[in-house]
Amino acid sequence: MPYAGSDTPLSRGSYTAVMPGYECYHCKQWVGAGEAHDCATTTEAALTRDLSDDLRDAWERLRETAVEFGAQRIYASHHSIMFARKVCYFFVRPKVRYLELCIFLPRAVKSPRIRKVYESSTVKRAHMLRVVHRDEVEAPLTDWLREAYDFADPQRPSAAASRMTSTSPASPSAKRRSKPAAARTVKPAPRSRNRRSKAAGNAKA
Repeated sequence: MPYAGSDTPLSRGSYTAVMPGYECYHCKQWVGAGEAHDCATTTEAALTRDLSDDLRDAWERLRETAVEFGAQRIYASHHSIMFARKVCYFFVRPKVRYLELCIFLPRAVKSPRIRKVYESSTVKRAHMLRVVHRDEVEAPLTDWLREAYDFADPQRPSAAASRMTSTSPASPSAKRRSKPAAARTVKPAPRSRNRRSKAAGNAKA
């Protein structure tokens, strides 16, 4: 029989039998019986209430940038604000002097802006960095966020990809099909020789 800590995969039923608990409706995290979990009482407004003006501007620009990517869930959990599609692709942990970001990418990025990189799983790397001003919310940071967003649910296209598809120019063949046919010039049929000879005879007569 599987038990907690073994290498044998546990089904939800067997896991519940070993470690009673529940799955949080808000953040989808498994919470053990008796374990403190304040996700439901933590709010985005509460976590950003005491931010300085510069940090608040940076936070608002971060959030607006993420929202433009497309459909996702944004929710507060413990001391962080999570951004998730099928899974979480990055989160923000507001601090007194900076915003701490954790971005999940399928590769390890080397950049002066990246403070640490952790191996979150066999296919995902957690990148830690800080933001102190809204002007820092630009490339390459926004490029990393977009990459993380696409990686979080590769089966679903992003909003930007959908817009590019809908506004892409028609193919040359489609243009040829849609182009109206040019009007044909109909030339009068030439008169036969017999008609010309008959007409000449009548004239002589």
